[in-house]
Amino acid sequence: MYTLEIAGIAIATTDADEAEAREIFESEDFLDDIRGFTSAGSPVWDGASPFVIRPATEDEIDAFSEIEDIEDDMEADADDEFDEEGANIMFLVDIDQFDDEEE
Repeated sequence: MYTLEIAGIAIATTDADEAEAREIFESEDFLDDIRGFTSAGSPVWDGASPFVIRPATEDEIDAFSEIEDIEDDMEADADDEFDEEGANIMFLVDIDQFDDEEE
């Protein structure tokens, strides 16, 4: 598992291997998305600050596993379920609002 860290703050973690994590976190689509996200009213990424992709810590792995366990226990919508075949991403910061929510 790997974590995206910006300015010393762990932003998101994925269950992908290192190569896939880099592909995801460095992709223009993902970077465009996080440029538009805010957490507690502040931008998640300003588009210029350097970021690091590093192995996830034990605490980050545990948090990811807890969410995955909850998903396994719930009858969730298909869009909300962890993808059994591909990589999953979990934000480690509270995102104020995603574009497709609460409309």
